[in-house]
Amino acid sequence: MKKSVLFVAILSVFAFSSCKDNAADKVNEENVAAAEARDAESGKFPVMTFEEGQYDFGTIEQNTPVEHVFKFKNTGDAPLMIVNAKSSCGCTVPEYTKEPVAPGESGELLVKFNGAGQNQVSKTVTIITNTKAGVETLTIKAFVTPKGGAKQLPTS
Repeated sequence: MKKSVLFVAILSVFAFSSCKDNAADKVNEENVAAAEARDAESGKFPVMTFEEGQYDFGTIEQNTPVEHVFKFKNTGDAPLMIVNAKSSCGCTVPEYTKEPVAPGESGELLVKFNGAGQNQVSKTVTIITNTKAGVETLTIKAFVTPKGGAKQLPTS
């Protein structure tokens, strides 16, 4: 028992005495400068500013494809990356630039709608970006009429 207490005491003295080095002396100044630059940049985000957040196609005939180009500008301080763009259904297809949009530069997002549905139709396009919010949304609307117009009742 005495040997185990003595062993623990010696081990403790060895453990505490081996940590005499001052951690501040081991800091590399280059790493500190790199970390400061990184932290300064981490507060900068792109801002995706659209000319319009929604578009109304008006009245269209059912199954008539239509499309609209949403124009945007990066009004932020960092390059804008669109990671993904998807719609609330398969009848709407967004196409977007895969290249980064530099601060002050403009870009476009094409939204194609195949005219599915009837009556008032509203679809949302969700854009996954590197903006501060991480998600931007656009809306398209249309009033879809049956193909060939309204059917007439037979006359007798």
